[in-house]
Amino acid sequence: MQRLLYELAGEDPGRRFSPYCWRTRFALAHKGLEAEGTPWRFTEKDRLAFSGQGLVPVLVDGEKVLSDSWRIAEWLEEKYPDRPSLFGGAAGLVRFVNSWADTALHPALARLIVKDIHDCLAPTDQAYFRQTREARFGSTLEAIQGKRDAELPAFRKLLQPLRGALADKPWLGGDAPNYADYIVLGSFQWARCTSPFRLLAEDDALFAWRARGFALFGGMAAQAKGFPA
Repeated sequence: MQRLLYELAGEDPGRRFSPYCWRTRFALAHKGLEAEGTPWRFTEKDRLAFSGQGLVPVLVDGEKVLSDSWRIAEWLEEKYPDRPSLFGGAAGLVRFVNSWADTALHPALARLIVKDIHDCLAPTDQAYFRQTREARFGSTLEAIQGKRDAELPAFRKLLQPLRGALADKPWLGGDAPNYADYIVLGSFQWARCTSPFRLLAEDDALFAWRARGFALFGGMAAQAKGFPA
């Protein structure tokens, strides 16, 4: 049975950078499921009309069509219970990480890389991205990202709960990675695929955790088109 995953791409179709698509890509790999990835861009809403909405990821698994990374993860867990669990019996805690990443981590991270994201896009997508993001932030992309050196310490402080969770375990999921790890790894992969800006100091515990995560599944994330982490 063929699976198809629609993934957000830059001007270069090989640059797949959505944090939500990476969550799904990690989830599929965790379950040992293959899916053919197909590039999709911001202004190609009509290509997703069959899904009833206009955002990626969209996963087509046989006759099943799913959108929203969290919904996809829940469905994979239910559909393939004989394969490694994504949540490890702690779905509530993993959902908390999902919400924290969406509402705290992503807004802070976006401010550090928003102009770099723009520069990776095709020209038609650049116009859309600039209009929507400048309306969201109330400022130009250049002005937003221009403050990133000053904002980096606050961003690193925001990550302290992750360091606490890794104080005595190698993964957010405990002794082995689970979907909580993939959520945050997807966020860091969003940055790695679009921006050369260095988010973490090499002596940060998260630096080593991120490297371990990017090396999972045969280096799936590390080998994707992007910048040195």
